Parts: sequence; structure tokens; C-alpha cells
Amino acid sequence: MQTYLFIWSGQFISMLTSYAVNFAIVIWLSLEHSSAEVLAIAGISALFPQALIGPFAGVFIDRWNRKKVLILSDAFLALCALIMIILLRYETVNLNWIYLMLGLRSIGNAFHSPAMQAIAPLIVPQQELLRVAGINQLLQSLSRIAGPAIGTLAITYMSIPNVLYLDILGAVAAITSLVSVHIPHVRQSTESTLNNVVMELKDGFETVVQNRVLRLLFIFAMMVTFFIMPAAIMFPLLTTGHYQGGKLEMSLIEIVWSVGMLIGGTILGAVKIRIPKIILVNTMHILLGTSFILCGGLPSGWFIGYATTTLLGGVAISIFSASFAAILQEEIAPSMLGRVFSMYYSMAVLPTIVGLLFTGAIAETIGVANSFLISGVVVVLIGVLSFLTSALTKNGKQM
Repeated sequence: MQTYLFIWSGQFISMLTSYAVNFAIVIWLSLEHSSAEVLAIAGISALFPQALIGPFAGVFIDRWNRKKVLILSDAFLALCALIMIILLRYETVNLNWIYLMLGLRSIGNAFHSPAMQAIAPLIVPQQELLRVAGINQLLQSLSRIAGPAIGTLAITYMSIPNVLYLDILGAVAAITSLVSVHIPHVRQSTESTLNNVVMELKDGFETVVQNRVLRLLFIFAMMVTFFIMPAAIMFPLLTTGHYQGGKLEMSLIEIVWSVGMLIGGTILGAVKIRIPKIILVNTMHILLGTSFILCGGLPSGWFIGYATTTLLGGVAISIFSASFAAILQEEIAPSMLGRVFSMYYSMAVLPTIVGLLFTGAIAETIGVANSFLISGVVVVLIGVLSFLTSALTKNGKQM
């Protein structure tokens, strides 16, 4: 636990700066272009490469030393930030270059995120995995709370190229925390030939498909992501458009969402939950959908109500993410976790990208607020369906 928390101390600083930079970029794009299409393309650029190479990255995460994978990933993300700084120094910014750099950052994340999830079972006792997942959510929430505030402050007083230096500082902190610790290495005896990589990728896929509960869990999670993400990426436009806010309000909504995640992570980290994790996952689907319905359905003058329902959504996504990760960490062998987590990220992201392709058209045709309403209703129905699926609820009671 001490080793894992020490690693997370560096990752916390890195996450804090990353959230600050990401939010500053969103504000910059929103104010410069005021376009749902631009935000959607930026979202696709940041997701598609990770979805495309994620499963293959997972095979190599399981093969390679995960400590080195994390260090190299952080270094690569810092390099991407440096290149973006150089590109943004020009007075006339070509958005295509920005999209390209977001795509390259996505490649780094394809290795970093699954590797970070895959090291927990190598260090932490199995009975503590849900609590550790809660602590992970807590630290991410703290980053999400402080990050937007730092990002808003930074973009207010600094140019966007200077803001990106924060990302480099965060990467240095993350690498420093990793250098001095020992992370067990799950060695693979086979060579990294193309045939072996494909076979191991197939093994990871079959590990999930052959487990009926995990298979259903994956399907429902993908469906929720497909309907939530296209709307979620338009949060800044909902704030500035429907609720007539500005920079302060955009930052406040991001912070409130993160406070909700902090509450969810704190509950899981501080209290030993006896409710089956499958039940938690299904319940959070309904709670998340309800929050989106309220975000899109409240009158434009009810900003406080909007902030409150956003808080509700943050709690739901935090408990869902931690419970889902803990289920995988408990049910999947450590030697397969890199592949399974990478596959999950990719399978969740690919349908999201399809949804994002239509984000601009959706926003212009039915409106941003109606997008939240429709997404929320569908996700609530998915949550109800997951409870009615006996194979999931009955067989997953022990999880």
C-alpha cells in the first residue's frame, strides 16, 4: 500500500497538471471557435488512436516491465506537450496540428492508463482492491477539483503555450516517483513475434467473452459510454449556452463534477462496502442517467440546480469506475490485466467516437440541452435493463 501510494503521489501531481492543461485547452477552443464540431473533432483526436492501438498496447504492457512502460509513457506525453508549445507559438494556429498532437498524446495514454491499473494487483492485497480503487478515484477527483481552477487561472493570465509547460512539470514529478520504487514484473516466456502477439490478444479477448458476467458487464458499460460521451463533451457549451455562463461558470461546473467524484471515491476509500460491486455498477448507471436528464431539463435560470445535478453525476461516475476496475482486478489474472484493461478502454472508446462524429449535427439539430435529455433517458433505461438481466445480477452477487 505504501509503495502504491508513493507512486500515486507523483501521478497525482501529473494528473493535476494534466487536468489543468486539458481544461485550459477546452476553454481556449470553446472561446476561440464556439463550435461543438471543433470540440467533437478534438475529442475524437484524443480518443481514436488509443482505441485503435489499445488492445495491442495491452499485450506489450503484459510483456514489458510495467514500471518502464509508465516512465516512457510519461516522457512521451511531456514531449507531446513540448511540441504543442512550439506549434502554438505561431500567431495563426492550424487546428489540424492541434488535432494531430492530441492524437499522439492519445497513443501515450494507450500505454499509461492500462499499465497504471495493471500494477495494483501486483502490489496491493486483493481484499483492498476496491478501497484502493476508491483512493484512486479520490486522487483523480482532487485533481479534477484543483485542475480546472488552475487551468482557468492559467489561461486567464498566460498564453496557451505557456500553460502547456505545466504538463511537462507534471510528467517530471510522475517519473521521479517511479524511479525509486520496485514494481514486480510478470515475465512472459514467449517471444514477441507477430503470431504470439495476436494469440495473446485473442487470449485476452476470450478471457472476457468466456466469462458471462464480465461479458455482459462490458456490453452495458460500452452502451453507457456510447450515449454519455457525445453529450458530456458538450458540457462547456451547455454551461455557456443554455445556462448563459462564462469562464467562471465553466470552471465551477468542472469543479463541482470533481467534488462529486471526490465524494464517491472517499466513500469507497473510507468505508468497507458490503454491497456487491455488480449492484453498485448497475445503480450508478441509473444515477448517472438521471443526472444528465436533469442537466438538460432544468430551466436556464437554475444554475444552482444544474451544479447540484452535476455533483450527482460525479458521484455516480466515480463509484461506477472504481467498482468496475475492482471487478476486473479481482477476476482477471495479473498476467492478463494489461490486455483486458486496454481492451476495455478501446471497446468503450470506439462506439464513443461514432457518437462524437454526430455531435456537431446533434447540437445544431436538436440542441445541446436536448442532447443531455436524450442521453440521460437512454442510460437510465440501460441501467434498468442491467438490473433485469438475471445472468448479470444473480451470478455477479459474489463480486
